[in-house]
Amino acid sequence: MPKKEIFGAQPPIELLRQYLDHKGWYNRRDLSFMKLEDVIILSAMGPPGGGRTFITNRIIRHCNIIGYTELSDATIKHIFSTLVEHFFKRYAEPVRELNQSLVEGVLFTYTSVKRDLLPTPSKSHYTFNLRDIWKVFQGVCSGHPKYTGDSTQMIKLWYHENMRVFYDRLTTESDRVYLEELLKNQIKSQFGVEDETILDCDRILFTDVLNGRDADPRFYQ
Repeated sequence: MPKKEIFGAQPPIELLRQYLDHKGWYNRRDLSFMKLEDVIILSAMGPPGGGRTFITNRIIRHCNIIGYTELSDATIKHIFSTLVEHFFKRYAEPVRELNQSLVEGVLFTYTSVKRDLLPTPSKSHYTFNLRDIWKVFQGVCSGHPKYTGDSTQMIKLWYHENMRVFYDRLTTESDRVYLEELLKNQIKSQFGVEDETILDCDRILFTDVLNGRDADPRFYQ
């Protein structure tokens, strides 16, 4: 990410490279050499593009480079279906039957947003990854059979979590309308329910503070 100098160096990376070459840095006050022991540098990076550039071979030569391809949709479905299935064991059958629809709905929303809402200089934070899917299910799995024990309430919770994770990051009205329509279509296609049944108020909100912040346990409702 750091902009290269005229000769191709990137100062922040050169500082790291200096440590890897010489095991330390000079103290600029008294010019004494400060040696660091038993330090391991672990870094993560994306492919060049979108502001990212190739980094110097002078630092790459010190590293073991490991890469992996993105997970397939089938693998993602299997991972999250297993998680949700375990959580839904305490729910009645109508809610347990929503497992696959909940997972496929989030995955479709994620892939659509990642494809259509690309990062730009004014929307540089439009970067979506698997953590967003996990955040949705983190909210879904915060429910309780007492408050989200029927399929309608669970779909409302699913809708709320998608809005919290994806919608709240959008900065233009056109992007927000796009996501709202996407979720409405998912309610019809994935769950076989009319969107008016789920979106029966101006704004669906779930929280765990309705009984007070000091309540124990605090239910997400």
